[in-house]
Amino acid sequence: MKFSVITSVYKSDVPEYVRTALESTFNQTLVPDEVVCVADGPIPDELRAVVEEFHTKYPEIMHPLYLEKNGGLGEAMRIASLEAKYDYLARMDSDDICMPERFEKQMRCFEEDPELSIVGGMITEFEGEPENVFAKRILPLEDTEIKKMMRGRCAVNHVTVIFKKADLMKAGNYQPFWKQEDQYLWARMMLAGCKFRNIPDIVVNVRSGRDQLARRGGWKFFKSVVRVFWFMYKNGIISFWYFLKICAIRGTVQLLMPNWLRTWVYQHFLRK
Repeated sequence: MKFSVITSVYKSDVPEYVRTALESTFNQTLVPDEVVCVADGPIPDELRAVVEEFHTKYPEIMHPLYLEKNGGLGEAMRIASLEAKYDYLARMDSDDICMPERFEKQMRCFEEDPELSIVGGMITEFEGEPENVFAKRILPLEDTEIKKMMRGRCAVNHVTVIFKKADLMKAGNYQPFWKQEDQYLWARMMLAGCKFRNIPDIVVNVRSGRDQLARRGGWKFFKSVVRVFWFMYKNGIISFWYFLKICAIRGTVQLLMPNWLRTWVYQHFLRK
């Protein structure tokens, strides 16, 4: 079962972080058959040099693609998914670190259950050095429980997923949706009848931090959240009253709480 990794880089990415992420992508017990790396708009020479370094080292695997304009994560992943050659697509962020057995463990799930459309896993989050883990995000394992949780919160760690490409396309592929590309995609995959699974293992160590958690607020962020849950209501995934409940909870956290309190809530209630 061959698979492609889809990832993107952006002008603000730190070259050393990207190098570490790509090293972890190749240093696997099951090495990818292809890595499609989309440069989402113009990038600095230092960052391009890192991408080309891996292209030179793995010419048969590394496939860089340079876009003239920045289109955002959803558009970059849409293009990467279309460019990818193989039937399974593994998502990877440009500054995170894969655990060495990530791909082997997740691809095994598709062999065990050919009906699966998407397999995710658990994450740790670190600040500064990779050893400085301050949180874990542990999610349900089976399809029914994942979809139940998805009615109110994202139940798949986006940075960990491997898709069956045909099912991703059946759901309409990635689409631009500011800061909610993943939740919008999960909703459409649910509507398309896709089957989800998470494995219990930590598969990615995510470069995060308290500042990043604090930024998950403000009117623009909240309006994007409301849009995706409105889509879920209009398509019968949630009721209108549940939509109002989600808006009330999210509005409290994302609009009324100061950054320090929002960070505390994310760390103590939405993480383990």
